[in-house]
Amino acid sequence: MLNTIDFPNPTLISVNGVTLEVFEAGRENKGNPIVFCHGWPEHAFAWHRQIPALAAAGYHVIVPNQRGYGNSSLPDDVTAYDIEHLSGDLVALLDHFGYDDATFVGHDWGAMVVWGLTLLHPNRVNKIINLSLPYQERGEQPWIAFLEQIFGGDHYFVHFNRQPGVADAILEENTLRFLRNLYRKNEPLKEPEPGMVMINLAKAEAPLGEPVMSDSELAVFVSSFEKTGFTASINWYRNLDRNWHLLAGADPIIRQPTLMIYGARDLIPPSARLASFVPNVDVITLDCGHWIQQEKPEETNKAILGWLERQNAS
Repeated sequence: MLNTIDFPNPTLISVNGVTLEVFEAGRENKGNPIVFCHGWPEHAFAWHRQIPALAAAGYHVIVPNQRGYGNSSLPDDVTAYDIEHLSGDLVALLDHFGYDDATFVGHDWGAMVVWGLTLLHPNRVNKIINLSLPYQERGEQPWIAFLEQIFGGDHYFVHFNRQPGVADAILEENTLRFLRNLYRKNEPLKEPEPGMVMINLAKAEAPLGEPVMSDSELAVFVSSFEKTGFTASINWYRNLDRNWHLLAGADPIIRQPTLMIYGARDLIPPSARLASFVPNVDVITLDCGHWIQQEKPEETNKAILGWLERQNAS
């Protein structure tokens, strides 16, 4: 399926006690690495419009399916998906390729991993480009308790943690429908529905708005999750409180040059305090929703390449 669309063939690489399915381009640019980290419920393929552009611009592009996704390992233990393991995979991937550090690009949960990687292993990250999810302040109480207090038990982060297995099974039974209904843009405004949003999407008869991607692109995601199910990827959410504890000793300030790209219509709001924690940040907002690099691939590429060019010139 992947080869029906312009996308590299994968290599299976053993790192950090797991096997990662890794897609590469621009190997001739060895010495100039950029690593792309996908979100949920995604796949390395989410970056397929960025890979050729970055390789053509002189980068060695490295795009893993992170643990729990695609043909990468799916450990059974929930704690195998905490930020130490997820960031450890990326550090080991750099070691595999012989790199001291790299530029990291993350979207959604991938952005959360890049923020955490930078806090835990600051010397392995030279620049950050994150999409959609800004830096999350650690705060006084663990994240799930905080979210439950504000949004209640139906918030999907909370639901995934408090009712393990429930959403997993419903999404698995409705994989195509869930992903088709989730990957939308220009959706009409509507009143919030009762219940848990991801379960509602999995059960909704008809999608709203317009599709973010073609049927053949969507099929890559669908076939991947039909093979893996959703539990491994949802286990990332089940480590949020564990991550809160694991990050307790980290210096919370990120000093690397950073580009934050927001979607103006994304439900995730911009951070008013981003520069307090990420002082070397530049911010770009594109006129799109949450699936930024897929809704606006050319604009995303232009933003990334322009920012990198300015960083490299300074």
